[in-house]
Amino acid sequence: MKIAIEGCCHGALDTIYSSIADLEAKNNFRVDLLLICGDFQAIRNERDLQCMAVPEKYKQLGGFYKYYIGEKTAPILTLIIGGNHEASNYFWELFHGGWVAPNIYFLGYAGSVLVNGIRIAGASGIFKGYNFNKGYFERQPYSKDDLRSIYHIRESAIRQLSLLPPSSPSSSTTILLSHDWPLNITSYASPSNLNQLLRKKPYFKQEVSEGRLGSPPLMGLFQVLRPRWWFSAHLHVGFDVRVWWEDAPARDDQAEMGQARSNKAEKKVANPDEIVIDDDEIESVPAQASTLTSVLTLNSQISSSTPAPVPVATPSPPALYPKSNPDEIILDDLDGDVAFDVAVPTPPLLPASGSVYPPSESGWYTQFVALDKCLPQRKFLEVIDVDTPEFPSTPSSSTLAQPIPPPSSSSPTSSPETATSSASHPILTFDPYWLAITRAFHSNISFTHKQKPFPDEATAREMVSKELAWVKENIEGEGKLRVQDVQQFARTAPGPEIIPDGGVGGEGSRGGGRGGGERWVQPPAYSNPQTEAFCRMLMVPNFVNQGA
Repeated sequence: MKIAIEGCCHGALDTIYSSIADLEAKNNFRVDLLLICGDFQAIRNERDLQCMAVPEKYKQLGGFYKYYIGEKTAPILTLIIGGNHEASNYFWELFHGGWVAPNIYFLGYAGSVLVNGIRIAGASGIFKGYNFNKGYFERQPYSKDDLRSIYHIRESAIRQLSLLPPSSPSSSTTILLSHDWPLNITSYASPSNLNQLLRKKPYFKQEVSEGRLGSPPLMGLFQVLRPRWWFSAHLHVGFDVRVWWEDAPARDDQAEMGQARSNKAEKKVANPDEIVIDDDEIESVPAQASTLTSVLTLNSQISSSTPAPVPVATPSPPALYPKSNPDEIILDDLDGDVAFDVAVPTPPLLPASGSVYPPSESGWYTQFVALDKCLPQRKFLEVIDVDTPEFPSTPSSSTLAQPIPPPSSSSPTSSPETATSSASHPILTFDPYWLAITRAFHSNISFTHKQKPFPDEATAREMVSKELAWVKENIEGEGKLRVQDVQQFARTAPGPEIIPDGGVGGEGSRGGGRGGGERWVQPPAYSNPQTEAFCRMLMVPNFVNQGA
């Protein structure tokens, strides 16, 4: 199955689909599935804009509403997660996941589904230490602080995701999506790969040298789940590294994706015009293959201390480097979405020998790929081949690892007669393990500031095992029920206001002005029938839409 992965969307759905169509026409293949790593911006109307944490000048409708109201239909099954610039009110309606538009499925604040047998899990939002241990307390109308905290990932989401089965050579492929990068993922890069990243983003250097770049709980998940692929966005730069999970020959070319990932496997040649940072200025911390397999101890106390620095580089004086990412949307308050200035929990400790999930004998690695935002000449899109139980294909490989040009104004769509595809139709089903985890922890999720205590790990796994038996007995297909058989897309909010000249209002200073009154206040909370249907299927109360 051919899967396309996009970094930050920022409402540019038309451009993304057009770029994929260009690739299909150029390469004579058909993409079966699209994954988007956050900042999707599912904005249905002007009032949704008031629930998005961005400065006024960035409050633009974008193109999603056309898919929401039915003016357009997504040409490819699309799975999305949330980032830190979203219409949070709409995503909250679909806390457990659901269709935001026909053929576009949100994985929820945390979630996992199966597509033709491939497990695809997602963690929405970004990490902030001061909200990590709290419940989901935000309610409409959102305060200024709520608009920021609602997209901060919570400990409950991480703990639930950690209970998914880890990947191995004998299991089906697992793909994990996150908006944030896992903490210190750059430590596993070769010196040349890290130098290349820091040439593009020199303001990362101090965070890298101090071991503060990325999300600590996501690195915990990375070590526990060991997915074959992990895709992230958020930092608006392309970066990739392969992490080996057991003893393997030392590799000096981890920046290279290898024969399994690139159609062009030749070695890269150094560019004589590049400004090269001395390798002894940036020391690589090699991936310690046999010790990376980690178990996220559910009953351990998560430390609030700053993680120990990773000796990746000697920090230079801050004045030598820009203090923020010029590609990032800077919020007009002290939220600190760019600056990492709070105490954070440390990743889980490496396990003793005899781990619950020992490494396999045949070798296993995770390919981490970070993608850029959707702009010309940026690496924002990647296409990979993945074997599926239903539709065997070539070994997992990448067909695009370079920046792509702007899409043509009229990109042809590949037809079944001329394009090759590994799957005639991707089938989206529920993941029985995730349904079991959701049932097991449903009453434990807190919707107040104070998070309820978590069970210890042994108890948690026992709870999931019990609920998995319930799922297989009570849900069709032993839990692998087609999503569309339970959840059908339904519009809960109106589309955008149509202004007299036939255009659409609400695009900030470039739209229909600031008239219209109610267009510029937050909308009411809506109860989404998809969330109601999901809860009915699992026979659990609907805590999400209670106040709608």
